[in-house]
Order: sequence, then structure tokens, then C-alpha cells
Amino acid sequence: MLCMVWLTPPVQASPGLCTGPVCADGITRSAKNHWQLVLRLNDQQGHREKVVMDCRAGVLSPRAGLVDRGYATALGQRACRLAGENA
Repeated sequence: MLCMVWLTPPVQASPGLCTGPVCADGITRSAKNHWQLVLRLNDQQGHREKVVMDCRAGVLSPRAGLVDRGYATALGQRACRLAGENA
């Protein structure tokens, strides 16, 4: 029984903060504007994007891309709340 535990591969968990099928595997604050968060997003289809969330305006930039913008915007607003910025 112990041998079976050692031979099983580790389970890969989804990294970072997730909303629906979209996850942010990296969230950093902009060096220039503290109210902006830079998010590295990925989805279940394998799309990856780097976007900027303006927490003051509640707007994601760029507004169009491969990752679903509804989930991406909701994720950005959630990240803003967790970072203490108003979204």
C-alpha cells in the first residue's frame, strides 16, 4: 500500500486566483500607478494573456483578447478588492 502512494504522480492544482474557467497565475501591482494591477491570465483552453486592471475605473486593458473578458474582468475586480483598491 505504501508503495502505491509513492508511485502516484502529484496532482497539479490550479495556481493563483480563479473565477470560472479563468485563473490568474501572477498578480503584481504596477510600479508606476498603485491602482493598477498586472495579471497573467490563463484559461482551460490553454490561452495565456498579460492584462492590466485599472482598479479605479474597473476596466481591463486590453478590452479584447483570447481569454473571456467577462470572467477576466470579474477576476480583476476581485483581485482589486483583495489588494485593498476600490473596483
